[in-house]
Amino acid sequence: MSPFLDDARAAVASGNWADALAALDADTENPTVEALELRAQAAYGNGEFEASIAAWEALHGRQIELGNQAEAARAAAMLAMYLMMDTGLMSPVRGWLQTAERLLEADDGRAPAHAVIAMVRTYERFMCGDMEAARHASESAIELGERLGVPPAVIIGRVANARVRIFTGDVEGGLSLLDEVGALLMGGGADPLTTGMMLCELICAAQGLAMYERAGEWTDLMERWGHGAAIGAIHGRCRVHRAEMLRLTGPCDAAEEEALGACDDLRPWMRREFGWPLAELGNIRLRRGDLDGAEEAFLAAHEHAWSPYPGLALLRLEQGDPDAAATLVADALANPVQVPSKERPPFGDLGTAPLLDAQSEIAAAMADVPTAETAGAGLRSIADAYPSRSLAANASLAEARAAILRGEYDVAIPVATAAIAGWAEIGAPFETAKARLVLAEAHEGGGNDTAAELERSSAARAFEAFGATRWARRAADPRAAITNTDAPGPGATGEPSGEFRLEGDSRIVTFDGRTVAIRDLKGFRYIERLLADPGREFHVLDLVAVEQGTLPTAGPVDAEAAAGTTPDGGGLPALDEQAKAAYRQRLIEVDQDIEDATAANDLGRLELAERDREYLLTELGRAIGLGGRLRSVGSDAERARTAVARSVRYALDRLAEHHPTAAMHIRRGLGTGTYCRYTADPAVPVVWIS
Repeated sequence: MSPFLDDARAAVASGNWADALAALDADTENPTVEALELRAQAAYGNGEFEASIAAWEALHGRQIELGNQAEAARAAAMLAMYLMMDTGLMSPVRGWLQTAERLLEADDGRAPAHAVIAMVRTYERFMCGDMEAARHASESAIELGERLGVPPAVIIGRVANARVRIFTGDVEGGLSLLDEVGALLMGGGADPLTTGMMLCELICAAQGLAMYERAGEWTDLMERWGHGAAIGAIHGRCRVHRAEMLRLTGPCDAAEEEALGACDDLRPWMRREFGWPLAELGNIRLRRGDLDGAEEAFLAAHEHAWSPYPGLALLRLEQGDPDAAATLVADALANPVQVPSKERPPFGDLGTAPLLDAQSEIAAAMADVPTAETAGAGLRSIADAYPSRSLAANASLAEARAAILRGEYDVAIPVATAAIAGWAEIGAPFETAKARLVLAEAHEGGGNDTAAELERSSAARAFEAFGATRWARRAADPRAAITNTDAPGPGATGEPSGEFRLEGDSRIVTFDGRTVAIRDLKGFRYIERLLADPGREFHVLDLVAVEQGTLPTAGPVDAEAAAGTTPDGGGLPALDEQAKAAYRQRLIEVDQDIEDATAANDLGRLELAERDREYLLTELGRAIGLGGRLRSVGSDAERARTAVARSVRYALDRLAEHHPTAAMHIRRGLGTGTYCRYTADPAVPVVWIS
């Protein structure tokens, strides 16, 4: 027995993945089947997904050579599970499951691989929306897992069975079963990978039901468990769930930080499902009022074949294009995106509820009574079917909007009040504040301006504390124009010049005949550079370099380096050579699935397989730039864009506390994004002196 194998075995047992890989690399002899399986596990734990898949494939081939049909079948089933967890590509999953099943045709039913196959088949069917087949497979996984001694199959089968119950109407029974599994997991009843995956499933189930209180409890459990225990992509998935909860409870800056961290953590892992953290990032930025950043995130999610709705539709509404918003949400309702995923409901009313909520808001903005009424009725039907306070609150709010459009203010007031109570009880300040604005509108329509002003003031304070300053200004003055640059309304009318200079560690700002001195901030240094050269576009990396003193103020940095496309630009290759080779292998497997589906006249399977193929081809195209060079993702530019925008917003918020007129004027002229600039107001052409 090789001493290196002993070291690798011990390292895997303790979760020291890099040490395990080093020990395996040091063993130059022909690797044993145990060494190949240890490599598969260690590579996954170390963040090397494609290397893990390659090791499982090698293990499968070696077992075939040795004539171990049952063990070759287990390796094939494990391959299917790993592909399913992180690629969302069902065609290769089905192909490897069929391979495993063929290898077991002559087996007497005692091989543990039978339980593994049933376990994976459960989620393959669940993610494709075939609830009846998923239910049968989950029952088989539980029975086989118990009989053949495969605990993960029992636990995964029970969780899948619970989720199927929920989607088919037995919400109480499904939740009760999930609670039992949750207690088992926290008691150490499963290995780390199974524990992490199933804790994630508990949260997904609660999120799908819009049961945010329960989702929050399970997120806290997963977060506490994950410190030092998370394996593979589990930590990143936990961060997405944390971002989802922070989007609900606030503050916004913490939510965005978690979402960005999740994107960084999950980039080496997820393929199609990488759209999930991107869409969440878009939703958070939309609440913050960072419309450019929200659009970037939503469009990136769409490129990963992930639905950006309803967020993108609401973004269009915020950008002043309600017609486009209405069209987008109507199309999303009529043609739901069927992406295999365990993160979101695969079909049915629960997936429709967020779209109907957005449609209600858009219809209210357009005074579209029939659509508002239809959306409200749809939400009420869903809320009656599923015991969720947030679904009930959304239904009440939609009914209030429709009543206001009809002029039935006495009807709108109590249902809007019910929506406020529901969201406040959940602990969702942003939703509570939005409901207060609807109630304020109802009071205004009924002639009670005092009550309306009370609701608007409460909403404005809540939005401000949450970090949604754009909404805070709207609540304070609903007649103020809110532009895409997050400007707060009317401009200054004073002096044609102003000062924006640093004196010691204080920032001196003179505008409209008034001078203030406040503590200097990083955001002020970015603003100073923009004010000094109005109309000029600065890449965010220029601003960061100037602020840090590593670049002169004259001349931009090299555009290619700034974009992160050079070797030292900070970007990661979208796909490395190993990943590209793996994608080509997946294409071969997808093509085989297409042939099988065509031969069987299985149109549903054929459609999914063709989508897999289209996705893979798109990903390969996105990964390869001009001249065959690898494109990069996750560059310093994206991190700088977010950091600069946050610093500028924070600095202007602080300035507004001391000199609101100056802050309003500067905010109107600033545009932030990958490129930033200050455009002087032609009505008040201030010359800034620094």
